[in-house]
Amino acid sequence: MDPVRALQDAKPTPFWLDDPGRPQALSALVGDVRCDLLVVGGGYSGLWTALIAKERDPGQDVVLIEGQEIGWAASGRNGGFCAASLTHGLGNGQARWPGELAELEHLGAENLQAIEDSIKRYGIDCDWERTGEIDVATEPYQLEDLYEMAELSASLGSELTFLDRDAVRAEVNSPTYLGGLWDKDGVGMVNPAKLAWGLKQACLDAGVRIFEHTRATDLAESGSGMAVRTPYGRIFAARVALGTNVFPSLVKRTRAHTIPVYDYALMTEPLSQEQLAAIGWQGRQGVGDCANQFHYYRLSADNRILWGGYDAVYHYGGRVRAEYDQRPATYRTLARHFFETFPQLEGLRFSHAWGGAIDTCTRFSAFFDTAYRGRVALAAGYTGLGVGATRFGAEVMLDLLAGERTERTALEMVRRKPLPFPPEPVRWIGIELTKRSLDLADRSAGRRNLWLRTLDRLGLGFDS
Repeated sequence: MDPVRALQDAKPTPFWLDDPGRPQALSALVGDVRCDLLVVGGGYSGLWTALIAKERDPGQDVVLIEGQEIGWAASGRNGGFCAASLTHGLGNGQARWPGELAELEHLGAENLQAIEDSIKRYGIDCDWERTGEIDVATEPYQLEDLYEMAELSASLGSELTFLDRDAVRAEVNSPTYLGGLWDKDGVGMVNPAKLAWGLKQACLDAGVRIFEHTRATDLAESGSGMAVRTPYGRIFAARVALGTNVFPSLVKRTRAHTIPVYDYALMTEPLSQEQLAAIGWQGRQGVGDCANQFHYYRLSADNRILWGGYDAVYHYGGRVRAEYDQRPATYRTLARHFFETFPQLEGLRFSHAWGGAIDTCTRFSAFFDTAYRGRVALAAGYTGLGVGATRFGAEVMLDLLAGERTERTALEMVRRKPLPFPPEPVRWIGIELTKRSLDLADRSAGRRNLWLRTLDRLGLGFDS
């Protein structure tokens, strides 16, 4: 069957948000309000910040505003992998913070466990499964990278399990697999929209005041605090935490540090028992391949396969627009790759196809900043691993706003920011050259050309 035919009935909307149980949006802010802490952004970053702020001090008055609806952006349309890594993987962490990597891995593991504990404590029904993730090699040269990551992990006191060809195919059966590396404890699977909606309810139960369809349009000092203007009112707050991520920051000097990269995904119809048996996958792990242009995939609670990644699309000028959420050319590519990976599933159809913007920075992991003499804090640049790392980022922002020196704020990762992206048109030219070079490396046994080697030396990159 032509892979494109499998897309014939796919709905152009995120599967996770296409849910009859989606909560009704709350009213917009009208008039002026005052609070101790204002949180801007109703994705994971903002939700965790508001909730943890109330956990730390139940008596403080916390307001959260969201320009659309809670979980509407990246928090409701991602792949549903919740990883412990704060550094976008061991390799990136070792390259950037070798002296802190053990501590960062420890903090990441604590953060992932705290997410699981919160899900249980607040009774959040979000299909949480601590099944881990397998990185699979589909080219011989990738096996060496897996060996190196296994050794690096062992040196840090943790364990990643190397799987040879037969062992990895016993876990998930694809003729393309040559080996794998299984992180058994460091990744959970989750329904991302249900997690966001559950955090929303937990915030409301804790006394957070939430206003949806309330976009922050301006940030300015007001007496000893801050004032944020919205379309129908203002919010006067002693402190402000910005969790706007891919959207233009109210602290304008930080805007050049992130760019929006569009990522796309497909969801299949539910697999039959015979189809499940054909691919194995009894452990329900998440899976990602090791190419520069990589795929990620996992089983949903009702045994659909989410299949995403590969293309990472940057639009000139760094614009975030609704029309970019759909990209048929990428869907065709993803569908073809899906059936190359699982030829035994020929005839399966896709039910949903969607995309969304990821905030990436030149070091691939979150950075932090303060403004207005410590009254404002922000975190951004999560580069695709924000499902887990945003909770850590929330803790950092609250530490910074409190003026506290903690284990988190002492980290070089927190104290230093990545290099900004250059202005246009240099930015677009550099990204296009990088994308073409990464594609060439994938087709050349991983060999990185002069351009990529130069970026490596400068500590720069482009990823999703």
